Amino acid sequence: MDKQQCVIVGAGVIGLSIARELARRGFETLVVESAHSIGTGTSSRNSEVIHAGLYYPQGSLKARFCVSGRRALYAYCEERGIAHRCCGKLIVATNPGQRDHLERILASAHAAGVEDLRLLSAAEARQLEPELHCAAALHSPSTGILDSHAYMLSLRGDAEAAGATFAFNTTVNRLWRADDGIELAFDAQTTPTLRAALLINAAGLNAQALALSMDAMPAHAVPRIHYAKGNYFTLAGRSPFSQLIYPVPEDGGLGIHLTLDLQGRARFGPDVEWVSAPNYDVDPARAALFAPAIRSYWPSLPDGALLPAYAGVRPKLGGPGAAAVDFVIASPADHGIVGLIHLFGFESPGLTGSLAIGEHVAALAEASLAA
Repeated sequence: MDKQQCVIVGAGVIGLSIARELARRGFETLVVESAHSIGTGTSSRNSEVIHAGLYYPQGSLKARFCVSGRRALYAYCEERGIAHRCCGKLIVATNPGQRDHLERILASAHAAGVEDLRLLSAAEARQLEPELHCAAALHSPSTGILDSHAYMLSLRGDAEAAGATFAFNTTVNRLWRADDGIELAFDAQTTPTLRAALLINAAGLNAQALALSMDAMPAHAVPRIHYAKGNYFTLAGRSPFSQLIYPVPEDGGLGIHLTLDLQGRARFGPDVEWVSAPNYDVDPARAALFAPAIRSYWPSLPDGALLPAYAGVRPKLGGPGAAAVDFVIASPADHGIVGLIHLFGFESPGLTGSLAIGEHVAALAEASLAA
């Protein structure tokens, strides 16, 4: 049986960041990806926003990775010449009753280490964005956007330059526990053909299924996954806004917000559509649901201006009506299986926090290999 020191399952932005960090630390690293290329799933079906870290509880992994990862990501993009822009964003209360929600976000963000937020009156917000309707707003000047695909290409290049290898169009279908690592079977194989001293499950939407493919994995250590589909629509015509516009958060997401691409074009989304299995079709009829939400902060949205764009699916660990759930990094201390690290529920702000996540998981991996 072939042997490998480190195997990472999944070549999304998280898997790429971990591979980069492990390879740079001198570990023999193989990344296995079922798709034909990097970042074809959740990593490329999002808003491409660099988040400031406003919504996550103090001490949570999301808060920790987002705040430190955002600083690292801006520096990385500057160093590597990756297209990005620190455009800022406004979180808007569309009626006076939502002002308290803004104040709670402000307090939570300050506790998590975000110090540059400012609460604006309606008049102050309109000075920044004349087309905006709101009762009050939070201004986040450190929120931005980036070319996520160029970023992932750069992570892959870094990993390969440090010696990592990639296997695309290859599906890991089952795992086994072994005395000296984790054994893997691929595609239609029914018996293992590769043994890894360390396996990192960064398979995103498929992370739970991969974990449960191992008979030795305790079921209680694998949180249930809920699929939250997010649809996006683009705006026909020029955007009237220069910053990102977000309503106050809603159940399962951050509300139907307006984001910009690096050419200044506006897109709206994502909404929250709970689905039983991932799919990426966008129903044009959902524009009728988007329009009232958008007009709550942009009353001048023209009729017929929303065009179907794309959809993504978030691997939520809490279902409809549930409170937000933190990232889960399940190491041997959690499940008792040496040489195995699972990553569950890595949605937003995974892109923003990816460099910090890569360093954290690589440190866990290094400690596991040294034990």
